[in-house]
Amino acid sequence: MAVTTAPAPAPSLLQRLRRPKPALILLALVWVPLSAYVMFGDALRAIPLGDTTTLRDVVMLPAIPCVVLLYALAMISWRESWVALLGGTLVFFWLFIAVTAPYMPLIDPNAPIKPFAMPFTVTDDYSFVFGTDFKGRDILSRVLWGCQRVLVWGVSATVVAYIVGSMLGLVAGYFAGWWDEVISFIGNVLLSFPVLVLFILILNYLGPSGFNIIIAVTFASAPAIMRIVRGLTLDMKNRDYILAAQTRGEHPLRIMVVELLPNARGPIIVDACLRLGYTTVAITTLTFFGLGLQPPDPDWGLMIKEAINVAKVAQFAYMLVIPALAVSSLILGFNLMADGLREMSLRD
Repeated sequence: MAVTTAPAPAPSLLQRLRRPKPALILLALVWVPLSAYVMFGDALRAIPLGDTTTLRDVVMLPAIPCVVLLYALAMISWRESWVALLGGTLVFFWLFIAVTAPYMPLIDPNAPIKPFAMPFTVTDDYSFVFGTDFKGRDILSRVLWGCQRVLVWGVSATVVAYIVGSMLGLVAGYFAGWWDEVISFIGNVLLSFPVLVLFILILNYLGPSGFNIIIAVTFASAPAIMRIVRGLTLDMKNRDYILAAQTRGEHPLRIMVVELLPNARGPIIVDACLRLGYTTVAITTLTFFGLGLQPPDPDWGLMIKEAINVAKVAQFAYMLVIPALAVSSLILGFNLMADGLREMSLRD
């Protein structure tokens, strides 16, 4: 008598969304519009969609529900660790602000209105919750708008550094031999420079801009990432599933990208969260020194730089403290996410 088994129930929508591919698609739907808005805003403004509407006005609308959905998925997936939940909440808060800032009823962040207005000052036309700076620009508006540039350039620089560092680490660990010696030697030479000195050297030569920050972060971070990925590759390349792929005659590039890299994603994701915090600090510091993101658009590092002299007077310290707290909260979020994800990976 044949025994029949009931078919396995189809996965729910939530289970499907929690898989890597749908989550990556949602992340792309957030990141591509946000990056285009920040990096190519003037070009988008030149594309009309109506009498008064341009592509720049609507490009981030699809990103808003995607951020909310990603946050919900993160809270469900990370519910085992309150540390990861707290860190994710801080990061997603600023990400949500970044994609919704153009649609909030905010004062123009570059408009000089009333210099040195204290927090909670109310005039006939404006209410300054966080006060204004020495040029009369609304600090609340500048803080909320400023998170866009910090997030876009910081995360973009970290992603590029991981692409370069991961590929170098895979090649060095998988092929070993002279490949490993050459790549490791170059990496050790770059690692011998203090990070901030390397940033300053590169940006002094190339000039201060967001795209040059990506180049500087890649040179500074890729060698350390390469060493992490190289170590993971050396540990995994002799495992059975790698030997089976080699027996099937698969191309080394496919083995590295499809077999090795996904199985090393745990430590890489944890390190990426920590490195995002380091990159945020680096971008803020470079902007403070005049080598990072440039005015007039608001940026947290630029706000700190502009307020450093005025904040020596105690009553105007809020001009410095508010953007500094914003930077600290984002960095804290990345660090807590890294700690929570590490905690959950050790349990598994």
